[in-house]
Amino acid sequence: MTVKKGELLELEISEMAFGGKGLARKDGFAVFVDQTVPLDCVTVRIIKKKKSYAEARVVSIKEPSPFRISPPCEHSGFCGGCKWQFLKYDKQLEYKRQHVLDSVEHIGLIHGVPVHETIPSKLIFGYRNKMEFSCSDKRWLLPDEMGKEDIDTGFALGLHVPGTFHKVLDIRACLLQPETGNYILDDIRTYIKNSNVPVYGLRSHIGFWRFVMLRHSAAYDQWMVNIVTAAENRETVQPLADRLKDKYPQIVSVVNNITSRKAGVAIGEYEVLLAGSSCIKDKIGSFEFDISSNSFFQTNTRSAERLYEIVKEYADLSGDETVVDLYSGTGTIGICLADSAKEVIGIEIIESSVVDAENNCRKNNISNCRFIHGDIKESLSQIAKRPDVMIIDPPRAGMHKNVVKQIIEMAPERIVYVSCNPSTMARDLGIIKEHYKILEIQPVDMFPHTYHIESVTRLEKR
Repeated sequence: MTVKKGELLELEISEMAFGGKGLARKDGFAVFVDQTVPLDCVTVRIIKKKKSYAEARVVSIKEPSPFRISPPCEHSGFCGGCKWQFLKYDKQLEYKRQHVLDSVEHIGLIHGVPVHETIPSKLIFGYRNKMEFSCSDKRWLLPDEMGKEDIDTGFALGLHVPGTFHKVLDIRACLLQPETGNYILDDIRTYIKNSNVPVYGLRSHIGFWRFVMLRHSAAYDQWMVNIVTAAENRETVQPLADRLKDKYPQIVSVVNNITSRKAGVAIGEYEVLLAGSSCIKDKIGSFEFDISSNSFFQTNTRSAERLYEIVKEYADLSGDETVVDLYSGTGTIGICLADSAKEVIGIEIIESSVVDAENNCRKNNISNCRFIHGDIKESLSQIAKRPDVMIIDPPRAGMHKNVVKQIIEMAPERIVYVSCNPSTMARDLGIIKEHYKILEIQPVDMFPHTYHIESVTRLEKR
């Protein structure tokens, strides 16, 4: 059978593929269907045809899966923020574990390793401590908004339609952030719309207002507001900062990041403090961290605490070990391990993160951590003594092959690999497996209602 682009098919979804799409087969040919789950019976239209698979879009659901629920967000299915709201949470956890297991077996060619049940997030809504909202001079309409004359299509403050850079939904409430964040966002929207200063055009690259970033401290219920603009104009942004500070005592920081770059990234070339402090404080376990507007910090604070507990358990420290922490970021893992190790050495390529890490050590009276600023490929050679334990927490792309080679040559007794991408983790483990026994993997859900999954792997030298 030949599947053709544009063709209508009736399918039953049989499994969930990595990337969050449902998978069906037509005469053995794989068809991936977004916004579906196993046991959905659907009519779909083929939108892309490749040699070994096709992609399709749902035209209608003939018989819904018993795993479906009614999503509480009006933007579900249109917004790129969380694509699994229509899926029961226990099934989300099950599919995430399966993604990890499938990646390890099919990509890493590793079999027989225990992949434990996914540890759920304590909160499944209101869990995100950081949200970025884009400004746009063109609002993308939902189907039920089409044709309505009272909608301002020349303004949006919200989140992107999946896979696009210029389509922005005007989001009044995002259920992934705490409720107060939505009130703050709505006040900012009203101010920007009434400011008579244009929002930024994502195609024209003309305009002033670019992004709104909100950060929340789970430990102290504090908020940071970061207004990102295309130029510096304190007369325009200062009244907004003052208004927010007066209305919300929880807001302890209002900053203005300024960037003239065309790239759609909510990081300024420089920053102006408008009100309060330049940082907010949050805690993981007993340790307190200062978080600036552009610092990296795990987006689900409560699940991060559980994640780091597992890292510490797998590291199995007695107090005499030298620990090397690769991709150490702002030092959160290293600091959480410091009380159980002789020495922790972090390596991180981003200089501002190293500065934050050193400040966080001082803040928590940690004296046995030090950090090396540099590319790991070059900087690992600066560590003369073989580490007893190595912590690896790479970005989504995983490790560079030269880094993997150096790790094998350094031969630490134990490795704890923390990953946010099962595919690249499995690839890296597949290279290491000849030298290290892969003992167990623990998935931890940091991102409810998305297909993303964090996992921790325990390795021991052969």
